[in-house]
Formats: sequence, C-alpha cells, structure tokens
Amino acid sequence: MRKEDICFMSACDMVEKIKSQELTSVEATEVIIERIEKINPIINAYCTLTFDLARETAKNADNAVKKGEKLGLLHGIPTSIKDELETKGIRSTFGCKIFESYIPTEDDIAVARLKNSGIVMLGKTNLPPFGYAPITTNIIFGATKNPWNLGRTPGGSSGGAAAAIASGLGPLAIGGDGGGSIRVPCSFCGTYGIKPNFGRVPHLFSRLGGSISTFTQNGPIVRCVKDAALMLDVIVGEDDSDKLSIPKPNYSFLEKMQEPPPKKLKIGYAMNLAAKIVDSEVEKSILNGLEKFEQFGWDVEESDLIDLSYSKELVLGRKLPKIRDVFMVLGVVWASSFYYVLDAMRLLKDWEDKIDPVLAQMVKLGKQFSAKDIKRAEIQIEMICNNIARHFKKYDLLITPTVGRTAIGIDKTLFDLVEIDGKKVGTSEWLSYTYPFNMSGHPAASIPCGWHSDGLPIGMQIVGKRFDEVTVLQVSKAFEEVAPWQDKRPTFNL
Repeated sequence: MRKEDICFMSACDMVEKIKSQELTSVEATEVIIERIEKINPIINAYCTLTFDLARETAKNADNAVKKGEKLGLLHGIPTSIKDELETKGIRSTFGCKIFESYIPTEDDIAVARLKNSGIVMLGKTNLPPFGYAPITTNIIFGATKNPWNLGRTPGGSSGGAAAAIASGLGPLAIGGDGGGSIRVPCSFCGTYGIKPNFGRVPHLFSRLGGSISTFTQNGPIVRCVKDAALMLDVIVGEDDSDKLSIPKPNYSFLEKMQEPPPKKLKIGYAMNLAAKIVDSEVEKSILNGLEKFEQFGWDVEESDLIDLSYSKELVLGRKLPKIRDVFMVLGVVWASSFYYVLDAMRLLKDWEDKIDPVLAQMVKLGKQFSAKDIKRAEIQIEMICNNIARHFKKYDLLITPTVGRTAIGIDKTLFDLVEIDGKKVGTSEWLSYTYPFNMSGHPAASIPCGWHSDGLPIGMQIVGKRFDEVTVLQVSKAFEEVAPWQDKRPTFNL
C-alpha cells in the first residue's frame, strides 16, 4: 500500500483495517506524521503537534486489538483537534496571545468522547483568535495557507483543520462553527463538513459565553461523507454540564448511511441570502449540482428565502428598523460579547496590545453597542429564525452556495473588500450564506461541487430541517457518489 494512499484513506476504511491488523495504527500514524513533517511547514495547518502522545496511543491501540479488547468506533484513527477545544495537559490557545501558555486541566466534552472512542491525537489545528474570522491567522502562529493555492486563505475559523484534511494530514478533524467556521473552510479547501443541529454536541464551557455559545456547534471535517457520520456517532448526545445539549438519537448516523436516500424530497434553492451577488462560476456549479439531484427523482425549485431580516408574523405587520443588514446582526452579537467577556476577565487593559488588530477593532466596536442595539439584534435573530422555519414548512432541504466565491487572498482581513466578477464587495456579501443557520440552529453541511477556473474548489451548502442531520448526510452521500471529488489531491514542491 502506498504511503499517500494511507494518508488519503477514509476513516471508515482505516478503522476496519486496524481492527483486522491489515494496517496497524502505528503504521498509519507514522506515515501521517511523516507527511505532516513535510507539508505542515508549508501550509501551517497544525499549531501544536503531539507526536509522542500519538505514537504511544497508536501502540496501545494495536496491543488492544491483539488482546481482543473491546474497541471504540474510532479505534486507532489519527485525528486532529481545533485549538479552541480544550485538551487536558496540552496547551489550548484559542489562537489568542492571552492564552498562549494555557494548559487545560480537563478535556472538552467532544474531545473526551473522541479519546474514549480510541482516536490517536496528532495535535491541535490553527484558527483565528477565538474563531472570530473567516480567515485563519493569528499573532502566535501566523497564517495557515490554502493547500490548493498558497496565496489564498483556507478560510476560518477551522482553517487549520480543513487545510490538514485536504492535504492528507489525517483522516479526521474536529472543528467548531459559530458563523460558518466549519463550512467556509470546507468550501475553500474542497473538504466535507457538517455543523450539526444546535445542542447535538455539548460544550464543556464557552469562554465567550452569552449569545455566541448558542450559535456555536462542534462537528467533523473529513474527506468522505461516511466519516462525518462515524464521528457524529461518537460526539453527539446530552451532557449534564451543558444545559442546552439534547439526548443522543436512538439510531446510528453511520448505519443510516447504509440505507438508500429518500425517494421523495422537495428541495428549495437560493442563490442570494442577504447578498446581491454571487460569482458566476460558483452559481453555475451549484445549478449543475442541482441537476444531479433531479436524477434521483427529487423535486427542485427556487425558494423565496431571500429577505431573512423581516417577518410580519413577529411584528404584526410593522417592519422593525433594520440594523443595516443581517451580517450586522451577527456583528452586534459577536462584537459586544467579545468586549464584555474580555472586560469581565480584566484582560483588555493589560492585553490589548497583544490582541489581533482586527479583533481589537471588533472589541472597541462592541463597547459602543447599547443595550437597545443588542436587544434589537436579538429580535432580528428571531425574525431570521422565523423566515427560515417558513422555508422548511414547504421544503425538506435548502441548497445554497456555501460561500459567494472561492478562497480569498491570504492577506485579506474581515474588513477588506474582495472581488466577485469584477465588483468590489465586503464580507457581508460573500459570507452571507452560512451564519443565518447558526442563528437558527439548523444542521448544515458543505460539500465540494466543482472547480473554478482559478483552480480552487467550490462548495455547496445543504441545510436540513431541525434535528434532521440524517437527510443532510444521506443526500450528501448520494451527491458524493455521482460527483466524487476525493481523487483530486493538492500537490506540493517537496
């Protein structure tokens, strides 16, 4: 078996080979470590490496197989952890200088579950400070590069995780998504990822707290849809430490992948969500993807889900004054949370000069928002949720671009303009498709659906009804089978 084939093997296939010892965990781990040592210096996907721990865990995994011990669902599988998830005894920086030397004393719930399932932890992956941006860079570790074009960003905030998966630096990664932070990097890097329904994966503790913690959900970033289902089987389910977590379903996501997809589905699509422009090649790629859905006999039509910020049902026919646009609603919540939490931790005075400059701007902006601004944002979030719910009264799924264009330049910031078909647009234009579903909590995935003439991957977002990850996964798998992408791999000058 070629080393590269091991590096790009699916987790589902790898775990079966490890259980039979056709491939040992030690062999898989060593091959992937060798690849990380060659490629990570180029793309900077991992910010903290745990190779000694990985080697020890892999050895123990193989010994457990030989002894006939009970094995976990992810037994012996090399896996990466986003650096915003706390890992016991291993530094967790959240991409922020404030926590550069922070060593947690316990694991995040999802991390603990992954460990209990038998993973081999390769290390922590890079992110922007506190996961605030759709670009992965920070003062401690620098920028992560897109493996398809080193001059572009892999997206954010789970940019290190997606870049690692796309580059064959492990079959499984766990990321977090508070506004698109799983889906945007998957779109930019040509990987698959799903943000589960809010509450599926409990949190140990959110350092930012407040409304942000109701937007954020951890989930898998992978190369194969079935691997996402496998990881979900491990990490979902309630925990008493998270009052908003929900019970584990009475079925296996992976077993549901063995069933045929639904015979009848009504699918609505929307090319504009709060945005007025989408790259013409991205739009064409999504429409081509929708044609593939039709071959399954599913009904596909354009949805009227465009103006997310207005809901006459909630305001009794009177239009509430808008806070500029839907993106600004998200900005009010995030910026105010950053300010109040950092202020409460008494970190602003001593650490402001060590905070990422763009994050510092957001913190200062958050200070300016009044209680009225924040309450108005909360009301508009309810409007957004109501309009999304209205769509799902008529349709089983919603299809959109994941992002309005391909990966932006690595030097761009949250406040910079970028081009779409020659027009200069802000972040609110190209990032408008993902964050509404953090507000509503619906499950949403990004799946590769084509390639742009610039040589970069294009992602399609598949959004399901509340608590219906199964349909999202089954439709994703059906699409994967008729439009596979895994045979295309980035190349590096090694």
